[in-house]
Amino acid sequence: MNEVTNSLRLPEGWEIKKLGEVCDVIGGGTPSKANAKFYNGTINWATVRDMQGDKIVETEHKITEVAVKSSSTNIIPKGNIIIATRVGLGKVSLIENDTAINQDLRGIIPKRKSQLSVSYLFQWLKSISHLIVEEGTGATVQGVKLPFIKNLEIPHPPLPEQQRIVAIIDEAFAAIAKAKANAEQNLKNAKELFDSYLQSVFENKGEGWEEVRLSELAIDITDGDHMPPPKTQEGVPFITISNINKQNHRIDFSDTFTVSIEYFQKLKGNRKPKKGDVLYTVTGSYGIPVLIEDDFEFCFQRHIGLIRPKENVSSKWLYYWILSPKAFMQANDTATGTAQKTVSLTALRNFIVPKMSLSDQQTIVQKLDALSVQTKKLEAIYQQHLNDLDELKKSVLQKAFRGELHNPKGTGQLQSPEGAASA
Repeated sequence: MNEVTNSLRLPEGWEIKKLGEVCDVIGGGTPSKANAKFYNGTINWATVRDMQGDKIVETEHKITEVAVKSSSTNIIPKGNIIIATRVGLGKVSLIENDTAINQDLRGIIPKRKSQLSVSYLFQWLKSISHLIVEEGTGATVQGVKLPFIKNLEIPHPPLPEQQRIVAIIDEAFAAIAKAKANAEQNLKNAKELFDSYLQSVFENKGEGWEEVRLSELAIDITDGDHMPPPKTQEGVPFITISNINKQNHRIDFSDTFTVSIEYFQKLKGNRKPKKGDVLYTVTGSYGIPVLIEDDFEFCFQRHIGLIRPKENVSSKWLYYWILSPKAFMQANDTATGTAQKTVSLTALRNFIVPKMSLSDQQTIVQKLDALSVQTKKLEAIYQQHLNDLDELKKSVLQKAFRGELHNPKGTGQLQSPEGAASA
C-alpha cells in the first residue's frame, strides 16, 4: 500500500483500487523534429515545460495530424489529466483541450467517469505527487516506471462522496488562496515600506550635503580576478555571482569551490575582501550589494565589484545607499550589453553620491537599522503565515482521502480556514 492508504480505516462504502484498475494510463512520444510537416499544426503537443500550473490551455508546440499518425504520441481527450513520469516528477495538470503528449508524460483517463470523478482523481494525484517524486530513479534524469503508476492505490468512495469531497476541497482552497493573497500583499507592503523610506532618506538633502562621484568616497573600486582560478580540494573559498543571495544580500558559502593559499596570497590587496568593504554585482544580476561584516578570507570573480570606503565614510551607510532605488536607477542607466548587461567599473566609479558628515551618515544608519529590524520581523511573520497555509492545504488533502473531511454543522461543507489563517 502507498503512504496515503496504509493502515487506514476507511469509511463504509469506500474501496481501495489500483490506479490501473480504474484508469487507462496512456503514454506519449515525440514526432521527429527533422520533419517540418510534423510541426506548426493545430494540435496541442505537451511537454513538461507546459505544466506550469493546474491547467493547460495552450502548449508551446503544436503538431499536425500526420505527426500523430507517424509517431508514438497519443492525443489525450480534453477534460482529462496528464502527469509527469520523467523529468518534472510530481507535476499534475488538467487539459482544457485535446492534447498530444511526449514520452515524459502520461495521460490518466478514468475508465468509467460514472464511477470516478476527474476532479476527485486530480486532487488525489496532487495529494500523492510527493510519492511519485520519491520513487524517481536515474543518474541524470529522474523517472518512474509504468507498473509503479498503475499500482498506486487510490481510495475509491461512491461518486456522490467524491463530489462532496471535491466541493469541500474547492471551498477550502479558495479560502486558503484568499488568505495567501492577503499574506503575500502584507509581505510586499512590508518590503515596499522599507524601500520607500530608503529612497526618501537619500532624496531629501540635508544641510551641507553635496553631490560627488562615488570614487571620491572610496579608497579603491575594483573587481575580482579576470584569470580562471585553479581549483583545489582545500584552500580559500572563491565566490561567483551565483553565491550572492539577492533576497538577503548575503554570500552563500555552502556551494563554492576553493583555490590554493598560494593563489590567494598572490592577489592584489584590493582583490582580497576585508571587513568594511562593500561587494557589488556588476554583471547579469547587477546592482546587488553585500556588506562584509567579518574578517574572513575569500576571493571573487570579475563579475563582482569591490568598493573600499575611506575612513570618513561609514560602510553601512554606503551599503544602504547602494541598496537604494536611486543607486539602482544609475545602474540601470549605465548598464550595457545584450546577453548579459554589465555596469562597468568606470560607470560605478562615476555614480553620483550624496557626500555628508560622518555624524549624518551614522544617524541615517541608526534609523535604517531600526526600520530594517522591524521590517524583517514582519516579513518573518508573513512568511511563516504563508508556510502555514501551504501546510494547511496538505492537511486538507490528506484528510480528504482518508474520509476525514467532516463539517461540524453536518452540512457537508468545510469551515473556511480564512478567518483562522488571516491573523
